[in-house]
Amino acid sequence: MMNYKLILGSQSPRRQQLMQELGFIFTTRVISIDEDFPEDLAVEQVAEYLAIEKGKAHLDSIAADELVITADTTVVVGQEVLNKPLSAEEARTMLRKLSGCSHHVISGVCLTTQQWQRSFSEQTMVHFASLTAEEISFYVEKYQPLDKAGGYAIQEWIGMIGISGIEGSYFNVVGLPVHQLYQTLKKVILNKG
Repeated sequence: MMNYKLILGSQSPRRQQLMQELGFIFTTRVISIDEDFPEDLAVEQVAEYLAIEKGKAHLDSIAADELVITADTTVVVGQEVLNKPLSAEEARTMLRKLSGCSHHVISGVCLTTQQWQRSFSEQTMVHFASLTAEEISFYVEKYQPLDKAGGYAIQEWIGMIGISGIEGSYFNVVGLPVHQLYQTLKKVILNKG
């Protein structure tokens, strides 16, 4: 199926694992970008915007036979975007905001070659039970919330005890909407971009 060498532009061990489980052979190449976004950008568009910006960062170094996959995941509560917390206290604050309410997890993905870019995003609604201060502190102290949007990972302890349900793709919450990625790759490869 692949006419391209796949490059995953992400350091995320979760995304790398999902790509491996999809059966893709790929290498990783990460180019850091400033993850700021325009203040007037709709919260639903932030993840896809950042995925596109990450893809653009590869344009100067991409070979003719390479396809770079970049992604970004945001947690949205109301009209607030929760990215990765910068401290343990910020992670606690985020988890208090998520406790007892529902939020959207939005993953944006961008496919980049020398000739074209294609992007998409996917949303999943996540329902959190009420969390105690002790549960939040236990999670923040025992796990690594600083590299996760919203300060949590669904596949970790906090997801097991705190998430009462989801509407949409579980893998999207992990950080990569694998079904949509596979279908999009199949479509663009068969149609040659």
